[in-house]
Order: sequence, then C-alpha cells, then structure tokens
Amino acid sequence: MTTVLLVDDQRLVRTGFKLILDLEPDMTVVGEASDGLECIRLVATKHPDVVLMDIRMPQLDGIETTKRLVSASTTAKILVLTTFDLDEYVYEAMRAGASGFLLKDAPREQLTAAIRAVAAGDALLAPSVTRRLIERFVNLSAPDGTDQEITRLLTPREVEVLRLLARGGTNAEIARELFVGEATVKTHVARVLGKLGVRDRIQAVILAYESGFIQPGA
Repeated sequence: MTTVLLVDDQRLVRTGFKLILDLEPDMTVVGEASDGLECIRLVATKHPDVVLMDIRMPQLDGIETTKRLVSASTTAKILVLTTFDLDEYVYEAMRAGASGFLLKDAPREQLTAAIRAVAAGDALLAPSVTRRLIERFVNLSAPDGTDQEITRLLTPREVEVLRLLARGGTNAEIARELFVGEATVKTHVARVLGKLGVRDRIQAVILAYESGFIQPGA
C-alpha cells in the first residue's frame, strides 16, 4: 500500500486529490497539510511514501519545505504540484530534491501513475522535459573542477550512461544506444547515483549540467 500526504493551502484542491486517491485500491491518504511547517510535522509522524507538494504556500513554501525534508534524510518521495510546466520554481524544487513535478490539472490516471512511479523510485519526468527545464534555468558559472571529479569517479561506461541520461535518454533508449539490456542500464544508473551521492536521476542530471560536465544545448 502506497501512503500519500497531501500538501496544498487550498482545501478544495486537497479534497479533490483525496477523492481520486481513495478510489485506488493500492493507495491511502495518511494526512493533509495546508503549509510547509505542518507538512514537516506530518512527515515525521506519518512517514508517507509520497508527498504531493504544492509550491506556493504561506509560512513555508514547497521549495524550502522540500529542502528541509531532504536535509532531514526523509525517505518520502516528493512530487511537486504546479500550474506551470516550465515554472522556475519547479526547477528550484527539483534542485532541492523533489523527484519530479505534476501539473495540478493532470487527469486522474496521470496522477495515480505519477504517484506509483515516484513511490517505486523513478523520477517522474520525461527526460526531455527534465533537460528542457535544466537548460532553461541552470546558472552557468566558471568551471570549478567538479566535471573532472565526476569523470574521475565514474567508469568510462558510467560516464557514457550519465551523458545519455543528461541528454534525455530513457533506460530503453540508453540500452539501445549502448547495445546492452535495460537491466544493465538500471545497474549502471544505480552505480552512478551512488558514486555521485545523489537521490535520483533528476539530481544526477542537474549535477551534470551545473558542474559543466554537460553543456546546455549540447
């Protein structure tokens, strides 16, 4: 059973999501929060698998809430809710540690599929969308040697996998490109995440761009 915490300052929005999720046999809503501070308290007591997180809220917004949850080493996956698919706040939330984003007006089947995907450890974004967001909002600075450190940490094959990830490749596409099976790709991705010390694929891609390992538009 996947447990979900709903975080939105609008009661009507929370009610709508709860009605949808209550119809799913493998999901249950364990709590609702109207702001970030309440969210943090509930995550500590309810231990949800997934947090549906609004960005713009009073007292503590979704970005700062995400940062605090990640710094506290929460195991909950954070799925950001937004009304804009290329909002700079979405990028900041992903940078803070969110596992993906979903538009508030997404259809029911997309919402439930998103929760299942995030709960299973997948990043909920088409890689091309991730890349588009990062290329738009990444703050390019002078190289600090992090790109070289990435190359040093990873094997040549893992470097290839990270480059393909950062350029929008799915596991299936990377497998075809490298002439290996998808299971092998998953193993490489897991090793890349571990060596780079990041939570998920999105964090790995962001690191690849912000370090200069991958150049936007490349």
